[in-house]
Amino acid sequence: MRAPFFALLLSALAAIPASAAEMPKDFVYLSDVDPSIEQDMRYAGADNFTGRKVPGYDAPECVLVRQAAEALKAVQADVKAKGLSLKVYDCYRPAEAVAAFVAWSKATDDPDSKAVHYPALAKAELFPQGYIAAVSGHSRGATMDLTLVPLDADPVQPATGGNALGACTAPAAGREADTSIDMGTGFDCFDPLSHSSAAGIVDEAGRHRALLSTAMQRRGFIGYPREWWHFAFPRDGAAIRFDVPIRPRPNQ
Repeated sequence: MRAPFFALLLSALAAIPASAAEMPKDFVYLSDVDPSIEQDMRYAGADNFTGRKVPGYDAPECVLVRQAAEALKAVQADVKAKGLSLKVYDCYRPAEAVAAFVAWSKATDDPDSKAVHYPALAKAELFPQGYIAAVSGHSRGATMDLTLVPLDADPVQPATGGNALGACTAPAAGREADTSIDMGTGFDCFDPLSHSSAAGIVDEAGRHRALLSTAMQRRGFIGYPREWWHFAFPRDGAAIRFDVPIRPRPNQ
């Protein structure tokens, strides 16, 4: 990736407010609002496109602004009536983690990660094509990545890295084990097939995407066209980004 592009990215990151000692007062742990929503916090461990725990994730917890968490609780009630549950992969993302993604994008390519997470793209294309952001909406606390799972789904053993099976674009049986109903691709799949309205996603997977999107939009969330799993809840001060690490819930 060209140096001028990265100079622009780092300049944007420098504008993010400095870290604070405590979580902002309107941030909550999702499990305190609705413990029935499943959590599979990928960046708190090695099962993600970087292949390692991401800085800033000191606990596998979904943290959101209260308004977004309450809206997600309403979505959960809606999908439970259909025999399903939400499962979140990522919620609030510290700016430190976003900077780590920028650093990862400049490092030597990992063939295993590429084969799973971006099989059809060069690593240098991930930022320009909008799959990873230098300044992320996740850092404002009202954006989350999630999917739908059956209410009676058995837990799966987390992979030790993001290269457990075949490409994220492979049929469901050939992808990394996950409790999600089939959405046509895996999570963090940097590929045109992950676009919400991708022409190649039809039949059951297409219906599943529509179900998730409709349920989220009904409660005020806005989807991201390039990632079927990505939704944001409108809030005041949307331009503010935070850089507080995610810590274990108190009294645990």
